Amino acid sequence: MDGALILDKPAGLTSHDVVLAARRLLSEKRIGHLGTLDPFATGVLVLLAGRATRLARFFCDRDKTYQGIIRFGYATDTMDRTGCAVSEDADPRLNEDELRRIFADFVGPYVQRPPAFSAKKISGVRAYRLARRGMRVELTPMAVVIHSLELTWVEGTRAGFETKVSSGTYIRSLVNDLGERTKSGAHLAELRRTAIGEFTEPSALKLGELEERMARGSDVLIPLEELLPEFPSITLTESEARRAGHGNDLTLNSEAGRLRLMNSQGRLIGIGERIAENLYHPLVVLVTEDSNSPAGAGAGSGVHRAAGVR
Repeated sequence: MDGALILDKPAGLTSHDVVLAARRLLSEKRIGHLGTLDPFATGVLVLLAGRATRLARFFCDRDKTYQGIIRFGYATDTMDRTGCAVSEDADPRLNEDELRRIFADFVGPYVQRPPAFSAKKISGVRAYRLARRGMRVELTPMAVVIHSLELTWVEGTRAGFETKVSSGTYIRSLVNDLGERTKSGAHLAELRRTAIGEFTEPSALKLGELEERMARGSDVLIPLEELLPEFPSITLTESEARRAGHGNDLTLNSEAGRLRLMNSQGRLIGIGERIAENLYHPLVVLVTEDSNSPAGAGAGSGVHRAAGVR
């Protein structure tokens, strides 16, 4: 099965747990996700299945949108509700106007330090494994962009928020930094992802719904041909399609940086990248037109596994 699947991850499961469930339900081993959600978080988890996993590299820069709740008063070692408090509860009285001003200061380019309890690697070892052993973890600060950060409500020591951020942003780190700015400490109490780029919450299926649709034989995947709409499509002649299927460069009438290469039947056979004026190289090949079958892992096949981002 080839395509993208939008799921609504429930609380209590890891992103990998959801991938395993999807592999079982779809009877497809080649499945990866586009951005990890912590076990306590819920919401949009995008999976790529089958040959769609080869397109993972083109989704790495998708912005992400979240809703959540911040608990002000103390920080935790994990920067969320699952961790241990690292200070006494300050029980602050939150000023809504002041919070809005602080939130506004974080909008735009922003350098944050990833959480110690994260999947970042240090000398090949996941940072959270080191942190769980009580070892000191120092991760390199990263430049990210906070496109928007809105305060939605305040009640006692809790505040609701909505934010849209660049890929690579850790919401836990953002909340921790907000707590430092308020001088009261803070941690992430609830988090729900509502969008990854064009993949949005209304289209997300719960695992139970996925199982029901599969039992009925209903379509659950977004077809390959509907993915990456930001790349213009171009229909190749039969000879061009054969050349593309073997990873050979093509001369095409286009000025786009990247193109979706379609055959005469409207099937996506690959992604081409402009390397010179009107000259395109197939970065990824999904179908070899000679055999009308999925391309193998040879030269020009562009095989890449979908990987969790955040």
